[in-house]
Amino acid sequence: MLLSKLGSGLRTLTFVPATGFWRPRALATLAEDVKSDATFRIPLIDFSKYRAATSVSEKRRTADEIVSGFREVGFIYLDKHGISDSTVKQTFQKSAEFFRLPAEAKDKLAWEDPRANRGYVCIGRERVTQSGDAKEIAELRAKSPDFKETIEIGRDWDKTWKNHWPEEGAVPGFRDTMLHFFQTCHELHVLVMRAIALGLDLEESFFDDKINEQYHNLRLLNYPPIRRHLLEQEGQARAGAHSDYGTLTLLFQDSVGGLEVQNPHTKQYQPATPIPGTIVINAGDLLARWSNDVLRSTLHRVVAPPARKISETESITPNRQSIAFFCNPNQGAQIECLPTCLKAGQAKYSPVTTEQYIVRRLSETVY
Repeated sequence: MLLSKLGSGLRTLTFVPATGFWRPRALATLAEDVKSDATFRIPLIDFSKYRAATSVSEKRRTADEIVSGFREVGFIYLDKHGISDSTVKQTFQKSAEFFRLPAEAKDKLAWEDPRANRGYVCIGRERVTQSGDAKEIAELRAKSPDFKETIEIGRDWDKTWKNHWPEEGAVPGFRDTMLHFFQTCHELHVLVMRAIALGLDLEESFFDDKINEQYHNLRLLNYPPIRRHLLEQEGQARAGAHSDYGTLTLLFQDSVGGLEVQNPHTKQYQPATPIPGTIVINAGDLLARWSNDVLRSTLHRVVAPPARKISETESITPNRQSIAFFCNPNQGAQIECLPTCLKAGQAKYSPVTTEQYIVRRLSETVY
C-alpha cells in the first residue's frame, strides 16, 4: 500500500495482487498498516515541504514522516526531491550504453578489491545474502547466482582507489554524467540525513561532518532478459534477499518493476511498485546500528517481473535497469549508538567503523 496525491489532499492506496491495481482505502496510521500484508504500505513523502521550510518546526513535520517510515517499514518513496527528470533520464541512458558494450570491453574494467569497491561485476559473480558463512555463500553462488551485471563507481578523487572508466569514445559523456549524478545524490543524502537527525531529536547538522567525505558508491545495474523458468528454480532471483550496508540507499527504478520489500512484521514480501518521479529510499545496516535499530534496515529482493510468452511452455522477462546510490558515513566514522536512541541505557551493537563493516560484507558476497 502507498500514499498518493489526489487534488489538495492525500488518499491511501492498497495494492491488490489479483488485479494488479491499487485501490483507495480508509487512511490509517503507518504503524497499524504494516502489521497486515493486506494494508502494508511504503509511505510517499513530499520532500519539497522540507526544502522550502523556513523554520525548524516546519522541517520537523516532514522529518517525523521520514523517521516514521524508516522506523515502521525501513523504506519510503521520496517525491519532489529536487533531482530533475532530465538528470535521471541522462544517467539511465548512459548506463544502458555502457551495458551494451561487448563483454570483453566490460571485463577490462572488472571489480578487483572490496576495499576499493569499484569496477564491473559480470553476471553470476555476486550473490547478495544475509549469510556470513563463506561456505554457504559459495554454495548459493554456485547454485543460484544473482542474474544481473553492475558497475560500481566511487568518489573520483580518492588517492588510493581509482574508478574504472570505459574509454570516452566507447560511451561518450559517461564519466561526466556519472560524476555529476554522484554529486547530486550526495547533496540529497545530506538533506535527508539532516531530516533524520531532527526526527531523532538531534541537532539538524549532527551528521554533516560524519558524511562529508562522500565515501559512497554509485551502482548501475542491468538485469538482462531471462527465461522465466530459470528464475523459478530453488533459491534463484534476479537479486537475492538482502539488506544494504550503509546509511541510506537512493534507488532509481525504471518502469519494469521487480523490487520487493519484506514486511518487517509478517516477513512476507510486497512489491515496491515504481512511482514515476519518486526515489525509493531505504535505511541501511549502519544507520540501523547508529540508531540502535530504532530505524530498520529491511530485507528486500528483486524478482521476475511479468514475462512475455514465447512458446506454450516458456516466457521471457524484459530487460530491467536500476540505479542505486549507496550512501555511507565517512570511511573512518565510528558507528555507535546515538545518544537519543539508547534503550534502557543499552546499546545493541559494539562500535564499528564504516570501512570495517562494509569491507567485511563485500568480501563475503563478491568473489
